[in-house]
Amino acid sequence: MSRISSFLGGFGEVFASLASPLWNYPERMQKLSRFLMRCFVLMVCVGILIWLSQRPVFALRQVMIEPVVGQTLKHINKPVVKQQVLETVQGNFFSVKLEDVKRGFESMPWVRHANVRRVWPNGLIVSIEEQKPFGTWGGVDSHTLMNTHGELFAGRVSDVGDGIQLIDFHGPEDASKEVMRLYEKANAWFKPWDAEVKNLTLSERYAWHVKLSNGMKVEFGRDEENSDKTLTEDRVARLFKYWPQVQEKWANRVDAIDLRYANGFAVHLASAGLKKNEVDGKKSEQKQ
Repeated sequence: MSRISSFLGGFGEVFASLASPLWNYPERMQKLSRFLMRCFVLMVCVGILIWLSQRPVFALRQVMIEPVVGQTLKHINKPVVKQQVLETVQGNFFSVKLEDVKRGFESMPWVRHANVRRVWPNGLIVSIEEQKPFGTWGGVDSHTLMNTHGELFAGRVSDVGDGIQLIDFHGPEDASKEVMRLYEKANAWFKPWDAEVKNLTLSERYAWHVKLSNGMKVEFGRDEENSDKTLTEDRVARLFKYWPQVQEKWANRVDAIDLRYANGFAVHLASAGLKKNEVDGKKSEQKQ
């Protein structure tokens, strides 16, 4: 009982201190006054900063556009782009959302990446990585180009400089990176012939063929469904192994090669217009 009575007595003292007027406790009054004064000073400072940030001096007036290191901007009209940015960007030096400006630039034709940063007191600097056209996508009349990273972007052949030879690519819209990978492989394969890939087509079924700079067409078919991922490389190696025999028999008359056969390859003669299945890897190997 003594414990209960002491607890109730302590609780009564606390309640009495809380219920009594605050001015009866000078120390608490001083602490509260200091706290309220700090809050007031903080609110005044915040208000001043907000007022200053909305002054006309901080309204965006300058947009500097520069290329990334190692590039020059060939397809971007700086004055036009600057004017578009100043007309569309919302906010001032403090409130502008740099990510929105970045997305706006990257939605423009010929802009691959953009990096935006503030410049005191009312400017922006935009570093632009311009698209490097590497090939057409869907033919020369298409308004889609492929860059050196295997990415598609909106552009026309007429916008590309005369000194750039574009590769002709065809394929499904979502397969541009795969097309670039196949191009790099095929280009490396035919280096011994001093030939380069000028055209690559990937069908909806992912069968593919190329046309080389020497005018020859090479049909690879599709090999992604096979468990042996080196199947195409093996067939190309077989072609190079027996190619001297083909040249000896039909020198400079072959205009197409079909590598879709399991044990050999077929050639097409330009002059005769006939398909020859006579170059069989296994048979040739047996003759030697």
